[in-house]
Amino acid sequence: MKRRKFVKASLLTGAITSIVSPLSEAADNQQNASQEFYELRIYSLKNARQRKAVETYLQNALIPALNRLGSKNIGVFTEYLPQGFTKLVAVIPFNSLEDYFTTPDKLANDTAYQQAGVDYLTAEATAPAYERIDSSLLKAFALMPKLEAPEKKPRIFELRRYESHNETAGKKKIEMFNQGGEIAIFKRVGLTPVFFGETLIGPMRPNLTYMLTFDNMEEHDQNWKAFGSDPEWKKISSVPEFTDARIVSNINRMFLIPTNFSQI
Repeated sequence: MKRRKFVKASLLTGAITSIVSPLSEAADNQQNASQEFYELRIYSLKNARQRKAVETYLQNALIPALNRLGSKNIGVFTEYLPQGFTKLVAVIPFNSLEDYFTTPDKLANDTAYQQAGVDYLTAEATAPAYERIDSSLLKAFALMPKLEAPEKKPRIFELRRYESHNETAGKKKIEMFNQGGEIAIFKRVGLTPVFFGETLIGPMRPNLTYMLTFDNMEEHDQNWKAFGSDPEWKKISSVPEFTDARIVSNINRMFLIPTNFSQI
């Protein structure tokens, strides 16, 4: 009996190794690249006035100031086919944690920023610029350490959040994307990623969040179908330690379109 268990365990280990090993060296090399950090902001809005106030602030005050500080490729998005004025999503890359944590003080001392954003920054409680901001701090994945901005043209974006029931399961899902090869499969079948990030601070932890882009919803549906039937994906997802039932407890998604001033 013990020998049968040992043989079974050995075969399982060999199967996992055969899937993971070809990409482990690439992942190790990527670890040497500096991983970005992202602030993901979701503004809750209730009317057109608030949307205009936040968009004006982002376009004329915050984005120019952050660009001066070295944050590039800042994305701002509205919901695709929204039900009223509900959400405005911003993705802000930072080169390091130090950049992230020192930015508020730098903005406070930036006269041009303060002047450009005065209406937003001094809005009265009786007429707030927004309802609330839901903010998360993400760390880029090792195998995709930098945000990859797509070509500027009409397109849609999909923002997906994978939640896990505990930290160990969350790390295992990240391993599946990195060493397991899921990111490589995404790129091959046309699920074009913009960024992948592990949520370090924010709601619904543990979770990872990533963004994909498509020309339209038809391409979205077609490429997700290709991913689901891909032989390599079926091979990876059949490994017991990588099954969704063991490492993913909930999936949340939003469809977005970029504003006319978005840098993504």
